[in-house]
Amino acid sequence: MIGVKSKFTYVGIRVTNLQKSIDFYTKILGMKIAGRGKVEQTKGETVALQSENDSFILELNYYEKDSPYNTPYTVGEGLDHLAFKVDDLDKALEEARSAGHRTLLQLKADGGRWAYIEDPDGIWIELF
Repeated sequence: MIGVKSKFTYVGIRVTNLQKSIDFYTKILGMKIAGRGKVEQTKGETVALQSENDSFILELNYYEKDSPYNTPYTVGEGLDHLAFKVDDLDKALEEARSAGHRTLLQLKADGGRWAYIEDPDGIWIELF
């Protein structure tokens, strides 16, 4: 069986503090806000973020305290990590450290090097 033709266009993550998450992804990772909206049915708010010259979207989803979707937060809920290619890994890690985001793990293999930091909700962010 062949599935329907599709194009993976965005990933949505639930966040507990919308402004802290916006600051992290825009100030630390250089993403830009591509759109923002409220969803009355879910008592939620979404913010679409994009990297420079990229059509792929990272959607931040925030739910008010009285929303049925504001459930106990489990880091990642099955999401392993999000990966970002950076121009200068050392500079990116230093900027993250300066903003209070510690390096969790640094790895080297087959001539490559990458590291992980956390977003404000504890989701691991791979920088390579």
